[in-house]
This record gives sequence, structure tokens and C-alpha cells, in this order.
Amino acid sequence: MGVLSSILGVFGFGFGTSIGLVIGYFMFIYYLPTDVKDPKIRPLVEEDSKTLQRLLPEIPLWVKNPDFDRAICTTAKNIAKPIIAEQIPKYKIQSVEFEALTLGTLPPTFQGMKVYVTDEKELIMEPSFKWAGNPNIIVAVKAFGLKATVQVVDLQVFSVPRITLKPLLNVFPCFANIYVSLMEKPHVDFGLKLLGADVMAIPGLYRFVQEQIKDQVANMYLWPKALEVQIMDPTQAMKKPVGILDVKVLRAMKLKKKDFLGKSDPYVKLKLTEEKLSTKKTTVKHSNLNPEWNEEFSLVVKDPNTQALEINVYDWEQVGSHDKMGMNVVPLKDLTPEEPKVLTLDLLKNMDPNDPQNEKSRGQLVVEVLYKPFKVDEIPNDIDDSNMVQKAPEGTPAGGGLLVVILHEAEDIEGKYHTNPHARLLFRGEERKTKRVKKSRDPRWEDEFQFMLDEPPTNDKIHVEVFSTSSRIGLLHPKESLGYVTINLADVVSNRRINEKYHLIDSKNGRIQIEMQWRTSS
Repeated sequence: MGVLSSILGVFGFGFGTSIGLVIGYFMFIYYLPTDVKDPKIRPLVEEDSKTLQRLLPEIPLWVKNPDFDRAICTTAKNIAKPIIAEQIPKYKIQSVEFEALTLGTLPPTFQGMKVYVTDEKELIMEPSFKWAGNPNIIVAVKAFGLKATVQVVDLQVFSVPRITLKPLLNVFPCFANIYVSLMEKPHVDFGLKLLGADVMAIPGLYRFVQEQIKDQVANMYLWPKALEVQIMDPTQAMKKPVGILDVKVLRAMKLKKKDFLGKSDPYVKLKLTEEKLSTKKTTVKHSNLNPEWNEEFSLVVKDPNTQALEINVYDWEQVGSHDKMGMNVVPLKDLTPEEPKVLTLDLLKNMDPNDPQNEKSRGQLVVEVLYKPFKVDEIPNDIDDSNMVQKAPEGTPAGGGLLVVILHEAEDIEGKYHTNPHARLLFRGEERKTKRVKKSRDPRWEDEFQFMLDEPPTNDKIHVEVFSTSSRIGLLHPKESLGYVTINLADVVSNRRINEKYHLIDSKNGRIQIEMQWRTSS
């Protein structure tokens, strides 16, 4: 009896579910609700601004934000006023003023863009610009005691401007000036309404106005002439040098070893805050927790009230990243000009005064600092700290020097099987390697190598080759060459410093940036 009840229960559940699904399907198809209302169709002009912004997210920013529109129009007026004031005397016109100027609702389009890379501190762009807009431009013209109001309608502008941002800066907005030039005569088409009539419909006037506008604009802005718009004062953004900071790294005491086996190999890095230039670095003292350097460095100071000397001590590692042993900071405002000062600094983990780890002893570093401000008549117009070559450390052989090679970066390199690039440097039988950068066609190493020499390497060469190695075990091509370059060092000895990009041989487009310095004790 129990088995029969179970069978009937299962059969009833299946039969009832099937009948329910069939009835529900037919009710969904053939039953129409009576409370459904027809959708309302309204023109966009009747919608409020918030609804339009939600429905049309791609409308121009000056339509969404009227303040943005007013800012652009105000800038355009300020640019146009001096140009108009310079041109109207030629045509016996007393004044030309804007009664209305808005951009309308149609955005410009960019059909393409060229970008030029130069060695200067600038960015050059050439966009293909097209704008068939509906702006509202009303101009009042006064001449011979009479006033006429002209409205510009159906404006179309097609041009290829060259926009140059320079000089590039390290502070926002990252450039000081905008220079705009035209690479060809622009196409400008528009109508002029005077007293309700289209003036441009007069025979011959349209072509005459077209040619006049093209010629006038070309005379003022056709390349190499340019319209300059100053964004910020470059003299304030690009602070000029006001002095030199001489730093002598004397010694360190009671450093804590970072290696599990043996002692550490410490070296010191120096840099000024608010500077993007490469750091200064001492030599490496191997297996020494109380090293002595007595090495001197010079750094260019641009603002002694805000800048500080940042000192970091590292433990050199042959493989892998270098361990940080400690740091400290010396504010330049605490130094008395022209007065040498010997400082014994406690090495800290970081500059957070509330970090309990800073209470741990990490050793001390002794440095001698001297800030020498320039006199008014000694302030140079332009000093580039990156071009200054510091002296070789004490103990450099007489007649010899220190060869410093810095492998900065490479670009547009590509392996056939993988691209995990590192660079290998060969000089006089010695081999040095940079760190490996995984999956990058534009690796940045910033690795520095030093060679102490008894004589100038006038007849020597260095060989730099970029390799890619695979991290997968058992791959058929675990290592491949991505290109190489061989450089004569005669120019380095004569110029003291060279920082250039070299094309890699056996590479399609690859280049590598190498900086070389020849430091002597004199």
C-alpha cells in the first residue's frame, strides 16, 4: 500500500506540474492586462537638462555645464580682442564687439592625430579638426558713426593645427605655454545675417570673404608663425638654481646586517627632494658594517626653504633587489650658508615620527654638508644638474678615474618567443647585468655600474646586449638576444658625460638609452 501511494504521489505531482505549465503559458500569451498605458512620446526640447544628460551622455561638455561654455567663450574673446584691435584700423572701423558668443550644441570631431617625439621638453600634436556647429555669434560693428549688428550662422571650420605644449614641467598642468600654428590654410564657411538678410548671398562676396579670411589667418598663424597662449609663468615653475649643496659622505657606524650569511655590502644614495634627477651614489663597501667612504658630491639647490637632502643606505645584492638599511632627511633651511656642518644621523626606517619601528637601532651615518648660495651676479641662467659630473672618490689612481655606466631604459624591443628583457654589459672582460623586467617591450632599469680604471679608456669599447629569458622550465628557447650595441669610449673621456639613445643592432625598431660618465679626481 505504501509503494502504491508513493507511485501515485509522484505521478500526480508530474501530471499537475505539466498541466500548470501549459495553462500558465497560454495565459501569458493570450491574456492581456487592462491597466497598461501607451508610452508617452515627447520631443527632446521638452525634457529638462538632467533627463537629457542621462539620455545623451555624449553631448558636449559645454552643453552639460554652462560655466564651461562661458569659460571657453571668455578665453576666445580675450584672444580675439587684441587681434581685432590690430586689424580694424586698416578698414576704418571704430570698434568690433561681441554682443553674444556661445558654442551651440554640436561638438567638434577629430578625424585623426599625429604626435611628434623630440629631444626637447615639448609635446607636439597635429589633430585633424572639423566642426560644423551651430554657435550663436552676434558682433556689433561701429564705423563712420553708424552701428550694425551682424550674426554668424552655419559656421563650418576644417583645419589641421599644430599644437605645441612647451616647456614641459614637473608641476600641474605640466606645461607653461600653448603654441598653435596652422599647417595649411583653413577652410572656413559661414553665413552673415545683416538686417535679416544673408549678406553672403551677394554675388562675388562669398569668394572674396573666403579668400580674405584664409589669407589673414595664414599671415598670422600659418607655420612657422604661432599663436601663443601662456598658461603659467615658466620662471616660477622652472625654478632657477640658487646655490650648490656640497655633501661629503664620511662613514657609517654600527650598521645592522641584512644578509643571513656574512656581513652587508652598504652604499649610500643622495638626492634632493622635489627633483626628478637621478640620485648620487657612493661606492659599495663589501662585507663592512662600519664603512668609510670620504666621497664628495655636489647637488644644485633651487629652493632651500622647501627642499631637503634625502639620504638612503642600501645593502648591495648581486642578485635581486637591494635591501634598504635605513634613511634620514636633512632640511636645507636648517643649514647656515657658507658654514660647513658635520652631522651624525640616526638611520630610521621611514620619516613617520609615530612609527614604533623607528625606535629600533639601525646604525648611524656621518656626513658633512655645506650650502653655498650664489651671489646675485653669480646666478646662472640655466644649470642642468644632470649635466654635472661629480669628482671621483678618494683613492682614485692618479691619471685614472671612475667610469660610470647607467643603463636607463629600452624601447620598442620584442622577442620572437618571449619578452622579459635584461641588459648585459661587457667591459674589459667584466660582465654586469641589470635586473630582469617581465613582459615589457619598454623596460626601465636605471641600473648603474662603476669601473675603477688606472688610465682613461680612450681606446676601449663597451658592449651592451639585451636578452630575454623565459621563466618557464623546459622551454625550447629559454634565452634569446633582442639586439646589441658597441660604443667607443673616446667621446666619453673627452666630453666627460654622454647620455644618448642608441639603435640596437639586429633589432627592428629597438633603442636603448645609456648614460656614461668619466669621473676624475681633478
